[in-house]
Amino acid sequence: MKIKSAKFIRGVTGTDEILEDGVPQVAFIGRSNVGKSSTINSLVGQKDLARTSSFPGRTQELNVFLITPEKGSPFYLVDLPGYGFAKGAISKQEQILKLIRWYLTDSGIEQKKVVLIIDASVGATANDLEMFRILQVDNKDIVVVANKIDKIKKSEYIKQLRKINDAFLGHKVIPFSAEKKIGVGELVEEISK
Repeated sequence: MKIKSAKFIRGVTGTDEILEDGVPQVAFIGRSNVGKSSTINSLVGQKDLARTSSFPGRTQELNVFLITPEKGSPFYLVDLPGYGFAKGAISKQEQILKLIRWYLTDSGIEQKKVVLIIDASVGATANDLEMFRILQVDNKDIVVVANKIDKIKKSEYIKQLRKINDAFLGHKVIPFSAEKKIGVGELVEEISK
């Protein structure tokens, strides 16, 4: 599947008719600074669809993008705020976590898939594993993207990937590099299923 077009619709911070209009949703979630925006941009073939930032915690709402594939039905890509770190007050961090939990577990909104992005060079952090547990409890269809694989030393690559696969046993893990465009086709195929 190739993506024909992708456009930003709007940011939402709670109940919104766009989330309940019947268009399938694919949620993207990951730790702050894991390269979520870069992953989305490489996926859709646009440099600046999702705003990238060296400032952790920049995304503070659910950013909804309409993705139109060359074949098949359009879907929403929902970019969630990063978890685990955000510059600013503790209350702001708690507000972000509350929004994430509301969308994924309390809103009653069904996601077609949830793409959990981790930093392959760091491996699965405690925050990643906690998010994974939350998604599993809710029986989400999870795909794990091991981003930044280009940052792993060749000698460590197989060992590191095995550790990541073991952490997310039973779920698809896609080795990915937004920078080098590795894994893009595989991720597009996976979210189009």
